[in-house]
Amino acid sequence: MMKIPELNEGERYAGVIIDSATDQPTHHLILIPQQPETHLTWNEAIAWAASIGAELPTQQESALLYANLKPHFKGAWYWSSEQHASMQRLGWRQHFDDGYQDDGHKDEKSYARAIRR
Repeated sequence: MMKIPELNEGERYAGVIIDSATDQPTHHLILIPQQPETHLTWNEAIAWAASIGAELPTQQESALLYANLKPHFKGAWYWSSEQHASMQRLGWRQHFDDGYQDDGHKDEKSYARAIRR
């Protein structure tokens, strides 16, 4: 079993990510407390997360954040780090009201939260 890592002040433990091909745990997911003050485009969100030494979550990680830490998010769209496989102008988002994931135009503005692994 993977040992739960130490949390820094304000961080929230979201859980373990499982590799769907091997059914093995790959890493722990931790939500960091920093948040941008405004909505951001996809590129701005990625740059913001990098500027604080973190990353945006993947689609899978966003689903885990919704499942385990929903109260720490507004009921709105949040960017993931993934872009649409066949349409590079689109990025994937997670809605924290109903759990729905959908693509959005990267120039649209949404919320962003960052994670560490």
